[in-house]
Amino acid sequence: MLFIFFLILLIASIVLYSKSRNLVGNPFRTFSPIAVGIFALLALLQCFTVIPAGNVGVVDFFGMVSDNTLKAGINPVNPLAKVVKFSVKTQELKEDMDVPSKEGLTVGLEISALFHLTPDMVASIYKTVGENYAQIILVPQFRSVCRGVTASYDAKALYTSERETLALLIRKELANIVEARGISIESTPLRKVGLPSGLAQSIEAKLQAEQESQRMQFVLAKEEQEAQRKRIEAKGIADFQDIVARGISEPLLRWKGIEATEKLASSQNAKVVVIGAGKDGLPLILDTK
Repeated sequence: MLFIFFLILLIASIVLYSKSRNLVGNPFRTFSPIAVGIFALLALLQCFTVIPAGNVGVVDFFGMVSDNTLKAGINPVNPLAKVVKFSVKTQELKEDMDVPSKEGLTVGLEISALFHLTPDMVASIYKTVGENYAQIILVPQFRSVCRGVTASYDAKALYTSERETLALLIRKELANIVEARGISIESTPLRKVGLPSGLAQSIEAKLQAEQESQRMQFVLAKEEQEAQRKRIEAKGIADFQDIVARGISEPLLRWKGIEATEKLASSQNAKVVVIGAGKDGLPLILDTK
């Protein structure tokens, strides 16, 4: 280890300096104090470690792993211990796999798993799994869950809007397995779905037919509403005409004719002779000028 190496060099420099300080003209007499200072500083630096942002450190002292992890920043450590750094940032695991569908078809699936380590459980991961935790725990479980979930769905579900539901179900089942080991699953988005030859066109044709059917239903519903509006309008007009017809009588018409004759007679431009017609015609009106 570096600490032991620098410590040996420091001791050697001190011994060399102590032997050469009484020898006049010996070059080691001048350079030994400088070497002592440098090796002492280097040995002292081994008592500290820097943990980068987004990481935690696990202290391993000859197989004895501390349960307390080191946080980001400068931390004092046992110079003889090994510090293993683990990232707790969001990481992506990409998988391209062939999965079965409910109908027994083989579907090509490109899917990702976004995950991060739980900081308080990093020491446990190091002790029980090691630094290669993703390949040992996450990858096989991820593949197994994907195949198990897709086997319960039709190939159409992987190609339509149900893929979001499928992705949520994969995330939920994967989280139930690996979160107890200290791996938190954020999401499992489906990047690409490859269906067997001809099946994609069949699904697209079926979806197009369903959309056309829904459009025709909308058109028919709109036309039915328009027809209903016209029936209501026609009924209103008929009711109005019926009410008006019941309110018109022969005496009313005679009275309205008399009112019109009076207005015409009193007009300054009344120069027309109006003679009533029929048995009950209007009175004779002559120009008074």
